[in-house]
Amino acid sequence: MSDLERAHEAIRAVDPGGMLDAVNEMPNHIRDALWRIESARLHSMEAPAAIVCGMGGSAIGGELAIAALGDRISKPMITVRGYELPSWSPAGSAVLCSSYSGNTEETLAGYAAAEALGAQRLVATTGGQLAEKARGDGVPVIGLPAGLRPRAAVAYMVCSAFELAALSLAAPRVATELDAAATHLFERKEAIAERALRLAEEVGDATPVIYGSDLTAPISYRWKCQVNENAKLPAFSAVLPEADHNELEGWTGALDHGSFACLLLDDRDQHPRERQRIQLTADLIGPSASSVARVEADGETRTARLFELVMMGDLLSLHLAARHGVDPSAMPRIDEMKDRLGPPGSASQG
Repeated sequence: MSDLERAHEAIRAVDPGGMLDAVNEMPNHIRDALWRIESARLHSMEAPAAIVCGMGGSAIGGELAIAALGDRISKPMITVRGYELPSWSPAGSAVLCSSYSGNTEETLAGYAAAEALGAQRLVATTGGQLAEKARGDGVPVIGLPAGLRPRAAVAYMVCSAFELAALSLAAPRVATELDAAATHLFERKEAIAERALRLAEEVGDATPVIYGSDLTAPISYRWKCQVNENAKLPAFSAVLPEADHNELEGWTGALDHGSFACLLLDDRDQHPRERQRIQLTADLIGPSASSVARVEADGETRTARLFELVMMGDLLSLHLAARHGVDPSAMPRIDEMKDRLGPPGSASQG
């Protein structure tokens, strides 16, 4: 048995919910998402702005799609995490409300806010209150497959956000690019898995601090959140070049306060000065970190490279979960927060 096979067996020993299998299915998720979007028979919704409303694993799809599209976006396109749309949102905006469960209270509030704005709405969900409201209002729904943890449905959320961009004429349709990205993941599956294992070994018991820039900025946040949710560990992320103007100095006292592993997510499309900053940041942080690793994907397109790094980060978090003997699917703290908060308007909210 290879080291990778042993590592995957270790994950499965703590993974009754099948998170490892869900991550490995990401290429198939991309292609299934394309089929589901086509089956929804959506119509053009030309708009002055495109807005993705969501939380957690349902929101990151918007940020990842925006990063992958890059300078192909010709109109304002943003992700909103919260209960309200920005005050500047123009009437007629195209709004995608993404909630895997269909019961996320912030997204339900965003759906209502979009109606008040006179926005054109689109929904991506498995069901719940959001699907019920959308179907009652005649709002088109991209139906998602049930049975996943919301964060494991990331490919569906990214593809839905890409479709919003195309429908609103904010960016070109990239279905062919997405299909090619799925092929890239199939072809690189073992190499991605090997790299994730090596990174987990380098991180060890240290606290991961992940940096990204341009395309990799939202990916660094995805890595941080996956370590938080799957491995039940603290992790932090920041964006370059901004972090070089403040956070870099914080590494001076790192050795006095714990063990921190630095992961820098590189990409060929980054500004030359950002590429230079990544190397210099690695050099300057090195003496204060337990380990430093630069990570770069090799796909031909931004979309392929984005999914490669997302898949790698998801696998990394599962290796860390196995290392610490925790079930990556369980969410005790988040579930307790929801229970204590209660439904909107309840007495438990104070």
